[in-house]
Amino acid sequence: MSARQKIAAWSRFQSFELELCRRATRAQERGLVLLVFRLVSRLGDGPAWFALALLLPLAYGLDALPTVARMTVVGVTATLVSAGLKRLTARTRPFLAHAGIQAGARPLDRYSFPSGHTLHAVAFSIVVTASHAELALLLLPFTLAVAASRVALGLHYPTDVAAGAAFGATLAGVLLALS
Repeated sequence: MSARQKIAAWSRFQSFELELCRRATRAQERGLVLLVFRLVSRLGDGPAWFALALLLPLAYGLDALPTVARMTVVGVTATLVSAGLKRLTARTRPFLAHAGIQAGARPLDRYSFPSGHTLHAVAFSIVVTASHAELALLLLPFTLAVAASRVALGLHYPTDVAAGAAFGATLAGVLLALS
């Protein structure tokens, strides 16, 4: 493939991704959907994960403490990785870069790559379900909702979310392999 063909292919991919963003943000037109995505996104900022870390020892006793410790390590690591990648790539959020895409919620920072919400949600879900598989029925839908909310709210491109999921899964996998 020539350089010109690669550039053309990349341009087509970017157009496709932008169209996906535009379509996803149309969900904001439905008031209830917008409220649900805002709520899920807000819970994914941290409150859901802090609550889970507090509730695990109440539900499982001292046996949950290693899981809470792993959640802490993966959470701090995910924050550092996400912040570093955002500074390195400096990818502007869709609602800032493209007319016709509105932010359905307030972003935590300026840059979109990777989705830190998705990175954290995937990492925490994997770490927790590795020890407490029965929680997968609760965590998987929530994690998927967090990921979907980021695109629907105009805060991320689909590739930001995919990258966040990949980095989160990798961090969780490495942590679990080391523990």
